[in-house]
Amino acid sequence: MTNSKIAFLFPGQGSQAVEMGKELAEKYPVARQTFEEADEAVGHKLSQVCFEGPEESLRLTEITQPAILTVSVAAARILKEHGLQPAFLAGHSLGEYSAHVVAGTIEFADAVRTVRNRGKYMQEAVPVGVGGMAAIIGLSVEQVAGICSDAAQGEVCELANLNSPEQIVISGNAGAVERAAALAKERGAKKAIILPVSAPFHCSLMKPAQDRLAADLRALTFHKPQIPVVSNVDAALLGDDDGDGDRSRDALIRQVTGSVKWAQSLQLLIAQGIETFVEVGPGRVLWGLMRQIDKSKTCLYVGDEASLRKTMDHFAGVSA
Repeated sequence: MTNSKIAFLFPGQGSQAVEMGKELAEKYPVARQTFEEADEAVGHKLSQVCFEGPEESLRLTEITQPAILTVSVAAARILKEHGLQPAFLAGHSLGEYSAHVVAGTIEFADAVRTVRNRGKYMQEAVPVGVGGMAAIIGLSVEQVAGICSDAAQGEVCELANLNSPEQIVISGNAGAVERAAALAKERGAKKAIILPVSAPFHCSLMKPAQDRLAADLRALTFHKPQIPVVSNVDAALLGDDDGDGDRSRDALIRQVTGSVKWAQSLQLLIAQGIETFVEVGPGRVLWGLMRQIDKSKTCLYVGDEASLRKTMDHFAGVSA
């Protein structure tokens, strides 16, 4: 059953936690099979790192990215078995790959290998300590863009994630990001928090990673998305008009250095008539952002057995 009022949202890096997906894999054969496919695709026991850790391994970008993707796809496959099909899909950064797997744009094994490389390329693009990111709370996009411009001083300082009307993440050279955080506080930000990240994602410093990833993505077979996917970089729908998947591929390439327009992406889905958003995968980051974007919409999440039951009970009550 496809419900025209439901969208699935897929989380990005930062939502990982040891034991993620373990309960689902123990209880549902389709989830167990998903982890086995991922292990085979990367040539090591990715499932073991998800289920048992250690946490420092799970935090390595080239492990984090395929791990979150795998948990998200496993949860989506369980929902499909339970008869829940979304009308639209969106994923935050890495999560856009999960969305495209569920949409049928790319094969799961290809996506697992690609995001492993994506994590590796991003980590290698900038030496540790050279880049940084910060979350700015309580200023408008225009104000934060002005702060980035003033703080750059010949370095890179750019908008990375437009997460909600309340929260904007900036990225660039560590010194410029620190100057921007200090300026943001001076100009009335509620908070300006330097983030504990291993690289400055979604800014022009990632250009070497983008070029390497582009070669990988161009070597993959893409298909028309069977369920429309919202692209991060344009906050635009990719569906029937992307017959050969070229626009989806291009959006994933540009996403590496481009801003994640998350708030605009969800506003687009709200304009399409979506009433219920389900975060599919580990954590509740997108659930929290949705509450900042539009509290009037129903937002659920599925990452373990308890949240799956709660979500299915919700839809059983709605249809009853």
